[in-house]
Amino acid sequence: MQRTAIAIDLGGTKCAGALINVEGRILESEKVMLGSRQGDEVAGLIHDLCFELFDKAESRGNRVIGIGISVPGISDQDTGVVWAPNIPGWSAYPLKKSIETSFPSKIPVLVDNDRACCILGETWLGAAKNCRNAIFLTVGTGIGAGILIDGRILRGADDIAGAIGWLALESEYLENYRQFGCFEYHASGDGLVRETEDLLKEKGKEMGSLLRENGLTASAIIDAYEKKDKLAEMVISRAVRLWGKASANLVSLFNPEIIIFGGGLFGPAQILIDAIRDEAARWAQPVSIKKVRIVGSLTGSDAPLLGATKKVLEHDANI
Repeated sequence: MQRTAIAIDLGGTKCAGALINVEGRILESEKVMLGSRQGDEVAGLIHDLCFELFDKAESRGNRVIGIGISVPGISDQDTGVVWAPNIPGWSAYPLKKSIETSFPSKIPVLVDNDRACCILGETWLGAAKNCRNAIFLTVGTGIGAGILIDGRILRGADDIAGAIGWLALESEYLENYRQFGCFEYHASGDGLVRETEDLLKEKGKEMGSLLRENGLTASAIIDAYEKKDKLAEMVISRAVRLWGKASANLVSLFNPEIIIFGGGLFGPAQILIDAIRDEAARWAQPVSIKKVRIVGSLTGSDAPLLGATKKVLEHDANI
């Protein structure tokens, strides 16, 4: 009988689930778009994914030792109460209790933020393997950083450490920064779309662009950038400056061995890593920046799922 974990990765637009064994091999996986779901509906989606994966584990003859859930926001490590600004109705949602009370078997449910899960996954099976000081910078619907210092995840007084979407990287404050933060507002996946829409309104008549059609997405902007689209180049150039400045600040603050760019955007955006590294080198502490590696994720979109699994394995080892 193989020991497995159910891992859930809740994002701003989708929910992925997987059955993963103790070596980190994904045995089964599912993905569902959130659509217009909010509040209890999102919890219900997670609940259904867990049941589906539990049934698949049983049909395989596997034993589920725990459920690990990665969430986009803040998760209280004691209560499993979640604050997730991109999910309506989740300002203080009791996710751990919701899943535990609805699950028939007494299986531990462990909830953590996606920042922590991503760095756990990458240090287990990715680019930060064997590192004790590493940062995973996740860029998707939002922006966050999983920070590993001296082999331990940095959490802060209220488990909010790493919420770098609120890094102040512009000289003037805009009211639009209140919900997302300056960095996330401009340089997340949604931020690239916002920047492009603003430029299309401002310069669309004077600039030809591949980005005039409907269905504008971050990946479409990067694709247009690769095709030398002038408007896309303006958007991506600004994002690179912000990603580079943020990296420089993290290097100067924490002196990591490695900074890993991952998340939904940094599949297609891995082509920008060299430019980000060059920008970071202009701003960072000069000794530290020469020693740090700035790379793309090796675990890709599986990082939070693997991190959630690693969390389950660590809990099981301590029982």
